[in-house]
Amino acid sequence: MTPSSFYLKTAISQLPLIAILRGIRPAEVESVALSLYRQGFRLIEVPLASPEALRSIAILRDCLPADALFGAGTVTQLSDVFHLRDLQANLVVMPHADVRLVRAIKAADMICIPGVSSVTEAFAALQAGADALKLYPAELISASVLKAMRTVLSARPYLFPVGGIAPDNMCAYWRAGASGFGLGGSLYSAGMTVTEVERRAEGLIQAWHSACDAVGERVEVASNDMPESAHYYGVEI
Repeated sequence: MTPSSFYLKTAISQLPLIAILRGIRPAEVESVALSLYRQGFRLIEVPLASPEALRSIAILRDCLPADALFGAGTVTQLSDVFHLRDLQANLVVMPHADVRLVRAIKAADMICIPGVSSVTEAFAALQAGADALKLYPAELISASVLKAMRTVLSARPYLFPVGGIAPDNMCAYWRAGASGFGLGGSLYSAGMTVTEVERRAEGLIQAWHSACDAVGERVEVASNDMPESAHYYGVEI
């Protein structure tokens, strides 16, 4: 198991929910992030379309405990990877499956979660070295589609539906084989107070626990099930 795989597995075992803080401002990010950390979140991203996103990510670096994974979402450019590497971010989430970016992110020793919407994209991203897959947009990828994708992804990667995830649909996705969820608007919207975020987080965490109770024990993704990539090298970064 690579160090990044170990850290991701540990974070997921704590709480398999990714906090997506789209639109958050630097002045707000520390209080919101620390509140989410106290509630159990260990995966926190600031989409790059947010105001002064890189500054917010630097604040995450300085304020979060060492076991938190933090970084950026909506990463689409190689230059973004350079900036995140320089900020010592350790989590990169993409909306798409650009294998060149995946290889660059892994060469920079960061956890990479690219967005995929098909089995073809999923296999390509995994071969390039992806640590997990973001099923996006989940509004177009129903629980039944996820179940079908899971049957052919024999490597059993972590699968995170993202987009439109709410307490009322988490159980269906969990039952179909989801490993966790990316939570955007259902968790945080620009301008929300810490109290409002905490209340939403509490409801989503409870919904996840309810889904676990309904489905029962799930087979954990084994480290040696993740495909080895021959493409971690060869990218100058």
